[in-house]
Amino acid sequence: MSDARFMRLALALGLRHLGRTWPNPSVGAVVVAGPPGAERIVGQGITAPGGRPHGEPVALAQAGAAARGATLYVTLEPCSHHGRTPPCTDAIVAAGIARVVSAIEDPDPRVAGRGHAQLRAAGIAVETGLLAEEARRDHLGHVTRITQGRPTVHLKLARTQDGFAAASGPERLRITGAVADGAVHLWRAHADAILVGIGTARADDPSLTVRLPGLASRSPQRVVLDSRLLLQPSSVLVRTAHDVPTLVLTTRGAPAHAKRMLESLGVEVTRVAEDGRGQVDLPAALAALAERGLTRLCSEGGPHLADALARADLIDQCTLITGPGALGPAGGLPAMGANLRALIDTGRLRPVLARDLGPDRAVTYERIP
Repeated sequence: MSDARFMRLALALGLRHLGRTWPNPSVGAVVVAGPPGAERIVGQGITAPGGRPHGEPVALAQAGAAARGATLYVTLEPCSHHGRTPPCTDAIVAAGIARVVSAIEDPDPRVAGRGHAQLRAAGIAVETGLLAEEARRDHLGHVTRITQGRPTVHLKLARTQDGFAAASGPERLRITGAVADGAVHLWRAHADAILVGIGTARADDPSLTVRLPGLASRSPQRVVLDSRLLLQPSSVLVRTAHDVPTLVLTTRGAPAHAKRMLESLGVEVTRVAEDGRGQVDLPAALAALAERGLTRLCSEGGPHLADALARADLIDQCTLITGPGALGPAGGLPAMGANLRALIDTGRLRPVLARDLGPDRAVTYERIP
């Protein structure tokens, strides 16, 4: 049971820097010394913001000489290749670690089992697979970027009791309460970027920042899908582009003058391929984000973008938050389109967590591998 306890600590450490370490994964590491029943933690580490140093050398440096003969718990296979920093496997061997407990193998072809093999070749006992499901969930962005060439997508949708995301009129519909809003801001803080479509950007004029006490600096990059560059200079996203990085993905046919105008105001604009309807091609857009190193997207773009992502089968997690109120006979914009509903009804997205957030009910679904 001690192994699971220390691995849970490593996983909890890694969660702290989710959204801050891309393009590298946020790896948690714990060094434990002493005999069974008398273990003591002598070092803890997390991948630093920006991706370097990795969690393992941070934990080993904290442990110092106490690392010799100790056990290292790590949430992802230690790297074995030379990048901007030396391999973590070299640091582990040099520190005199006797045993490594690793949650999952790294799918990165530069590692992919080589890290574990190098440690075993150096005489270190290596055990893998402990709390693997939890580790895969935490490292899903890294895994998806490596294996599918795109970031992982967490879709968030709020709806009324009778299934609507917006009213028919111009007035903005308030669906969720303070507790649910706080949860959404925490998801933002753990994301590399927030994704919205131009419809949401124009209708809601959102700031898409983290507004939790002490976490304002964790506001992620903002990404807007805008096929014709309709984003207005007066919008909050444009006016705050110098404070929070803002990227607009558009098509090759978008007006050049609009591109220059947005760029002059601090917005980065990148052209990607368009689909058969002249809209930004979603797989191409996500591939472009992955090339930048982004691994985790929080999509808050509303029902239209949600259903487009579902149609392209690009949703890895979906959280539906149902408020206590109903819109009534007047109706409005349904929160779930046919494509998203089909993914849920057929079990392609399965429910894994349900909880109350104040008066609201949140259900999270995950893609079946």
